[in-house]
Amino acid sequence: MSYEATRESVRQHPVPDWFHDAKLGIFVHWGLYSVPGWAPLTGELGKVIAGGGFARWFAENPYAEWYMNTMRIEGSPTRRHHIETYGPDFAYSDFIPMFNEATRDWDPGVLADLFRQVGARYVVLTTKHHDGFLLWPSEHPNPFHAGYHTQRDLVGELTEAVRERGMKMGLYYSGGIDWTFDDIVIRDFSDLMAAIPQSSNYIAYANNHWQELIARYRPSVMWNDIGYPAGANLPKLFAHYYNAVPDGVINDRFAQLRAPRNRIVRALLKAVLPLLMRLLLKRGGMPSSVHADFKTPEYTSYDHIVQTKWESTRGIGYSFGYNRNEGIENYLSVQELVHSFVDIVSKNGNLLLNVGPMADGTIPELQRERLAGLGQWLSINGDAIYGTRPWVKAESSTSEKLAVRFTQHGDDLYAIVLGKPNGNRVQVNGLQVQDGAVVYLLGHSSPLSWQRQDGALVVTLPDHLPESPAYTLRIAPVPHSR
Repeated sequence: MSYEATRESVRQHPVPDWFHDAKLGIFVHWGLYSVPGWAPLTGELGKVIAGGGFARWFAENPYAEWYMNTMRIEGSPTRRHHIETYGPDFAYSDFIPMFNEATRDWDPGVLADLFRQVGARYVVLTTKHHDGFLLWPSEHPNPFHAGYHTQRDLVGELTEAVRERGMKMGLYYSGGIDWTFDDIVIRDFSDLMAAIPQSSNYIAYANNHWQELIARYRPSVMWNDIGYPAGANLPKLFAHYYNAVPDGVINDRFAQLRAPRNRIVRALLKAVLPLLMRLLLKRGGMPSSVHADFKTPEYTSYDHIVQTKWESTRGIGYSFGYNRNEGIENYLSVQELVHSFVDIVSKNGNLLLNVGPMADGTIPELQRERLAGLGQWLSINGDAIYGTRPWVKAESSTSEKLAVRFTQHGDDLYAIVLGKPNGNRVQVNGLQVQDGAVVYLLGHSSPLSWQRQDGALVVTLPDHLPESPAYTLRIAPVPHSR
């Protein structure tokens, strides 16, 4: 199908099977902010905003990739750290030679091997974050800062390594915020809208970058962030992308926002926006003015199956960019990570799990441990994840009140028990298993004995059940829901 530069045409694009099937992607936040690698340990996005509002969030931003903004907020922990560590005259751009030197010996195959071992099916790399620094030597360089890009083509090299290992490659680009074009210091949520550059020069700059990224690297995902200029022709950009990459996907963060000029309207909007953003965070979505293939809730999930394809994104800790302050107490445990992932998949979502490399491209050991634990679980239970679709319901529980999540693949139902049952029996509530059904535990070759009890499925488990964050029962044929 050839797409035309209209909203109606690009909205005909179907979400490709590969994205439905993939379930697990790895997000890579890597850039100049990886050199200082520092942010306060404020907490998770939704919890901080609910407790202290957006003003506290931006002043004490735990996202280390926001270092350039937070270091300019008077009295912020990041500003104090920057002055104490680098001095008051050390500019953010002074990190450029340090980053280029750190990446001189980087081997993209090491990262790609790790992501493949974890079981990721796609990778998304930050090509330009809000600081405007480019991870590729663009033919459209920054007009305000000479040499404001990497010496190596980090985008191209990682793209090649990822594809050589059979994974899809997506690209992130901050189309809504670029502090080199508009250096508004963001202190509250209302500042975000005002900070989106609206000039024709920036529209051309961002469009040229997207077109260049598409032409050079053919990304399987266009992952934009924080909106896009109101004057841009997005149907034209999207049609260009789909015609170049027919099975590509576009996220929901291209909302075309512009701060109103009228002071009264601005004041009203300033009062309403925080409430609107809290609602969006709770419901897990961003407004999209033209089109999106999938929604992108951040550090959150849903309590039900969502028909629209979605992708939950989060860091292993509080930050996306590398934060040297984060320790084991700030990271998800392997069990928490597996449970969150299973919950997301059961409700029609993918997990885009972020890693924050250090400046030299090395993944910190604590992050690697969590990835290894997830990969080990997937090596046994992957059949219950990859290629599956939601069942008629997502959730149930056992008689011991362990949570259960369901996925389906063909005529197989997977009941994933989140936690270890006591003893050698597990009762899954709300399943009407058909006569002659066969039940297996993934990781064991022999079928298990089972029986019905009060509208539940009771399964006798193997002796000496190994330790695992979750256990998967495969039931065929698919039973009825009660």
